[in-house]
Amino acid sequence: MSLIPSKNRLAHIVFEHDDKASRAFDITILILILGSVIVVILDSVSAIRMEYHAFFTVLEWTFTVLFTLEYLLRIWLSKRKLGYVLSFYGLVDLFAIVPTYLSLILLNTQFLVVIRSLRLLRVIRVLKLGRYLNEAEFLKEALKASRAKIQIFIGSVLAIVLIAGTLMYIVEGPENGFTSIPMSMYWAIVTLTTVGFGDITPLTAFGKFLASLIMLMGYGIIAVPTGIVTAEMASVKNRISMANARTCSNCNFIESDLQAKFCKNCGEKFPEK
Repeated sequence: MSLIPSKNRLAHIVFEHDDKASRAFDITILILILGSVIVVILDSVSAIRMEYHAFFTVLEWTFTVLFTLEYLLRIWLSKRKLGYVLSFYGLVDLFAIVPTYLSLILLNTQFLVVIRSLRLLRVIRVLKLGRYLNEAEFLKEALKASRAKIQIFIGSVLAIVLIAGTLMYIVEGPENGFTSIPMSMYWAIVTLTTVGFGDITPLTAFGKFLASLIMLMGYGIIAVPTGIVTAEMASVKNRISMANARTCSNCNFIESDLQAKFCKNCGEKFPEK
């Protein structure tokens, strides 16, 4: 019996997630991804880099070689090679190894390998978190349904920012730091979102009054997108519940609770699905 798995068996190990070997392969890859991202993060700290840069370089190239071999292996094992290369995971796998090779030509591009963290999305399959995809689909539907309202909201905010920035430019002027309408709009965005960097501040009485109004407006504006999405989430949930509602055969009561085993009106048992 050969110790080397057949190509079909290797393909199953690499691409599937339903047995011990394939899960072990995926978990190993995930550990390598985490390790490589941690190395890049630590290497960006000057004090640590000065002491361990050579060690980090060796580790980084080790990770890159391993990921390159994995990428080539996936291409070789794929039935639709071009399909894999152009797929989301295929592109992420490619971008995970390119930055290190680019660092031989361009300085500091090695820090782009944090793109590898996107490969952690594979954990959804590895840990069988697919049951949460329904919740993600629910959230996507809510965001999609609220898209038009959010667009109107963003348009309104941009209009407020333009007006506020123009007014502050007229009232304060370049001598107080509001050197142009775009700069004044930047200040309006920072103030409206309650971030408040403080790099530009109004000095005139009327400017401070306008700033106070924008600050108060900001608190109300922040709550709007949350309210829009929450309302749509409730609407989507209601539509899903009604679409999956069951009617009691005994009293015709409509039950929207999918977990209910008995009719809340008459106590009749619902048939098992």
